[in-house]
Amino acid sequence: MHLRLLAVGERQPAWVDDAVTFYARRLPREWRFRIDAVATAKRHRNDPSTRAKESEGDQLLGRLADSESVVLLDERGKAFDTESLAGRLADWQTDGRDIGFIIGGPDGVSEAVRQRADLCWSLSPLTLPHGLARVLLVEQLYRAWSLGAGHPYHRS
Repeated sequence: MHLRLLAVGERQPAWVDDAVTFYARRLPREWRFRIDAVATAKRHRNDPSTRAKESEGDQLLGRLADSESVVLLDERGKAFDTESLAGRLADWQTDGRDIGFIIGGPDGVSEAVRQRADLCWSLSPLTLPHGLARVLLVEQLYRAWSLGAGHPYHRS
């Protein structure tokens, strides 16, 4: 199983990159975690269209493999506690499919991306800055892995 984050937005503040790297280095090597960022589409002031969201969605979908399981990160998704996430990770490892986590752009994701998702996961009911969502995702993956591995990082 390989894990990757597909995220809209190529540039993040240094603290985001540092924190993501900090936790990603602690993930199991066999997961081969990586981030694939796509450019944020240009938005025009007072343009209510969904062109930018559709363009970003096309970029995200174009980078997904047919066999890849997709987890969309969205505040309206299903919430997991750490134990449930650890169980989900164990199931994914048993299944053996690669997992692509998606963080959309400023306006969310297109309906096509939403339809492609196998699971919609909420990190929080709050709307999070995209950089913070990246950090939180990788930290929670590490925490769930540490729980399953009996590592002392996760303490109940």
